[in-house]
Amino acid sequence: MIIDSLKFILSIVPFIAQGLTVTLQISLTGFVLGMVLGVFFGLGRISSNIVYHTISSIYVEVIRGTPLFVQILIIYFGLPSLGINLDPITAGILALGINSGAYQAEILRAGIQSIPIEQLNSALSLGMTKTQAMIYVILPQAIRVVIPALVNELVILVKDSALVSVIGVAELTRRGEYVVAWSWRPFKVYSAVAALYFIVCFTLSKASKYLEEKLSIPGYMTRKGM
Repeated sequence: MIIDSLKFILSIVPFIAQGLTVTLQISLTGFVLGMVLGVFFGLGRISSNIVYHTISSIYVEVIRGTPLFVQILIIYFGLPSLGINLDPITAGILALGINSGAYQAEILRAGIQSIPIEQLNSALSLGMTKTQAMIYVILPQAIRVVIPALVNELVILVKDSALVSVIGVAELTRRGEYVVAWSWRPFKVYSAVAALYFIVCFTLSKASKYLEEKLSIPGYMTRKGM
């Protein structure tokens, strides 16, 4: 029986593993989009410009205060009522990117605020503008501090990407659902799906730990710590 189960799992792995490519595609693309949004709104969170600061704060609080699942539904099923129609993959990437951007904004904000104010003052005393000081002095140091946290955010995004299966994206979880539909072996199929997620997330987690040790960072921010 065990041998039969292993044969079955090995026979379906190539099919469901094709969904892993889609999972990584939407996760990485969503992460990059989230990074762009994170930098923009993260800087806004510490900006002295009241409008910029307010908009950034609203974005971060609203996105972090609502479920990603609901955000996916709004983007895919809600936007068409406004005349905006997106295919499932684009909608999934957009939802993941917007959601991750709010968390990355807080990660970056915390990283920037961890840099001693003397660094900024020194740059200003050398004739730099505040923008130049932020770009050339503060941000490079902050990014070094938050790299492990960003890797951790990517791990979370890979796991959260399973939610886009609800809008028909044929990623890893959706592929597993296809197999369950004709095989009626949910435990074995979803165990294989979970194993593939684990391999990816475990590898990324180890990379995060390596970066943490390599950069000599005593600890880093995660979603739970924000």
